[in-house]
Amino acid sequence: MFRLLQGYKHTTTTQTISTFIRVVEGRIKTSRIQMSAFNPYSHCSFQISDTRFKCNIPPVCCNISRGGCFLFLLQSSLTNSDIIFVKLHAPWEVLGKYAELMNVRMPFRHSHTAYCTDNKNQQCLSEGQRGFRGWLPRKPMKLDKETLPDLEENDCYTAPFSQQRIHHFIIHNKDTFFNNATRSRIVHHILQRVKYEEGKNKIGLNRLLSNGSYEAAFPLHEGSYRSKNSIKTHGAENHRHLLYECWASWGVWYKYQPLDLVRRYFGEKIGLYFAWLGWYTGMLFPAAFIGLFVFLYGVTTLNHCQVSKEVCQATDIIMCPICDKYCPFMRLSDSCVYAKVTHLFDNGATVFFAVFMAVWATVFLEFWKRRRAVIAYDWDLIDWEEEEEEIRPQFEAKYSKKERMNPISGKPEPYQAFADKCSRLIVSASGIFFMICVVIAAVFGIVIYRVVTVSTFAAFKWALIRNNSQVATTGTAVCINFCIIMLLNLYEKVALFLTNLEQPRTESEWENSFTLKMFLFQFVNLNSSTFYIAFFLGRFTGHPGAYLRLINRWRLEECHPSGCLIDLCMQMGIIMVLKQTWNNFMELGYPLIQNWWTRRKLRQEYGTQRKTSFPQWEKDYNLQPMNAYGLFDEYLEMILQFGFTTIFVAAFPLAPLLALLNNIIEIRLDAYKFVTQWRRPLASRAKDIGIWYGILEGIGILSVITNAFVIAVTSDFIPRLVYAYKYGPCAGQGEAGQKCMVGYVNASLSVFLVSLLNKILYLSFRYRDYRDPPHSPVPYGYTLQFWHVLAARLAFIIVFEHLVFCIKHLISYLIPDLPKDLRDRMRREKYLIQEMMYEAELERLQKERKERKKNGKSYHNEWP
Repeated sequence: MFRLLQGYKHTTTTQTISTFIRVVEGRIKTSRIQMSAFNPYSHCSFQISDTRFKCNIPPVCCNISRGGCFLFLLQSSLTNSDIIFVKLHAPWEVLGKYAELMNVRMPFRHSHTAYCTDNKNQQCLSEGQRGFRGWLPRKPMKLDKETLPDLEENDCYTAPFSQQRIHHFIIHNKDTFFNNATRSRIVHHILQRVKYEEGKNKIGLNRLLSNGSYEAAFPLHEGSYRSKNSIKTHGAENHRHLLYECWASWGVWYKYQPLDLVRRYFGEKIGLYFAWLGWYTGMLFPAAFIGLFVFLYGVTTLNHCQVSKEVCQATDIIMCPICDKYCPFMRLSDSCVYAKVTHLFDNGATVFFAVFMAVWATVFLEFWKRRRAVIAYDWDLIDWEEEEEEIRPQFEAKYSKKERMNPISGKPEPYQAFADKCSRLIVSASGIFFMICVVIAAVFGIVIYRVVTVSTFAAFKWALIRNNSQVATTGTAVCINFCIIMLLNLYEKVALFLTNLEQPRTESEWENSFTLKMFLFQFVNLNSSTFYIAFFLGRFTGHPGAYLRLINRWRLEECHPSGCLIDLCMQMGIIMVLKQTWNNFMELGYPLIQNWWTRRKLRQEYGTQRKTSFPQWEKDYNLQPMNAYGLFDEYLEMILQFGFTTIFVAAFPLAPLLALLNNIIEIRLDAYKFVTQWRRPLASRAKDIGIWYGILEGIGILSVITNAFVIAVTSDFIPRLVYAYKYGPCAGQGEAGQKCMVGYVNASLSVFLVSLLNKILYLSFRYRDYRDPPHSPVPYGYTLQFWHVLAARLAFIIVFEHLVFCIKHLISYLIPDLPKDLRDRMRREKYLIQEMMYEAELERLQKERKERKKNGKSYHNEWP
């Protein structure tokens, strides 16, 4: 039996009780609502005392004009007398009528001929493959369908449910014909359209939830998710128990997800999220493998790297200090370790990996469209169209005085003037711009911290920190930046305020606007400091003797003698690890702590024995509600991770591996949270992941641009390439190798002279740049090699972007959105359904004809 549970908090007046009764009692007409004839108060005895009363009502049946009887039952809470639970039950007549109105697709009865033909082909195929597959190893990642028979899906064609053709559908048991997700969706559809009071906008359950008449509305879980008996010997007690054992349990982390069972229990929208998350995780395997290969390639070629060898052997090269005070002159060989670490990430395979990841992002999106099409077909979402959405109550209240005719429904509805809409959008855009400026100001504060702190660490007492002052500055700056990122997550309230200020017309428009704002805020907040390190750090510092200073006081920070890439790697690694760890803790740790505290209070008040005897609605009410924005937080976390994985992957090839490890844990964390820690969410339908797909495409385009600039500007790939072919020992020979890089370090350093004893004695120091020596006609001017490197960088960016974009568009063109076999299956299903309906109708007419003959009735000119 399906029951929609609603927690209802009462007041001292009977008007609120009247509000509740009207919700489930209202009789739905074509244009207006009428109250039923029976008096619900005849079954109820009120005991009002201060702010509490008790109400016990036996099952009451209220008529619904479009089908059957709607049952409800009131029951007081065992733990809080202020709470009364309203349990709703939709009988078969109600479900059938509204399933027909909502075009719910159900299994259609097969034609015997077609069914045998299809199974025969499958049987022959399986017999032919049986001998081949017999010696193959068993796939450990697949779920064992023999142990879990509930996972077996009926291989049936489906058609929109119709009560007139009910004999065409496969109905073994009316109580289980509609699964629980479909039942909850039908009941919610009814409650959203019931008028509870006289008035223009007094319609729907959501309005009662928003004005505080109800505390919560949610379907019940199907019993406990734990069992004393093993699922392998006694089977699953319910679908929730089955989901816990084969999906949410940590012991099955390596197995595929039972997506059909997830969809059957939670609905298509949540099932589609886990399908996308599983597909994304699976696609991370090749990216993680190639990234790990790039890293290992750097490890294996470390001893043969000519650049790192020259850095480690440069004991006679004295580098300029990195700050004005306390920073000593250092030998270039002191940065030997950092040069070797840089080679692990910046080596000959980095460019290949950047191209691969740009192509990978396109392949991931294109194949996801194909995967989504298959899922939509299997879940009967191909022909499903969203119903015309209702107008938001806030929009109606704001613009109720101005109305115009809806071209679709033909009814008057509130109207927002174009000038008002534009003015609100301008104010909202200004708010977004202001908050982005706040983020930039925070990044500017981090820059000032780095500039000031490097001198402090250079004068530190501990030799370890004093000798590694620049790395210590970078590490602490990243940690402080992470704390600022967490503090600036208050953007949610700002995004909520700006979205409500825009006054979107429908819930989907509101959700899309809120999603774009939150993603933009979070993306800028998370990546602004990374963009600074990648493209601005050390680019505008000037040169010794003419340094550029911040507020004419602080000297701008320079890159490490081994390059700027080590700072970018530290930034990405620390932020990615800390961010994912924090998100996992908040996703699971917070609900666990909240539920533990609730259980602790119940044990102290009622004892362990009494607590175990609580009904299911009491247990579910004590669980945590789902996020107010549905799956928004889950999608946002993964989309931001996708950005980290693709945008700066050329600087940190291990990012896909970290994302893969996190997602393997993330799937089970989310599954455990949905099954055990959250109330069961309302089942809803969706054809795809919505606006998030467009955001993913935008990130894929941005990743091509950023990786091109990272390779050309941040890394030393282009300077090394120019030196190898133009200035090195192999110049003009068309060769490139480690022997061609001999002398590169010396060629990439410029000379600065410091006079001592009134210009009688000079000391020579080096710094990273391509500038003329001090005794040249233009002291410290840019050399010809600088302009060659700059031209090569610009040429590489143009060639890289055009090449990758051409490959991306070619892949998008070659990969069709709909697989050919799926297209053939859809055409065949359409043909077979028509044949089945014809044969079923013919069979029914023949059966009626035989019955008429048997009863002695005959008609002339009968067909057939």
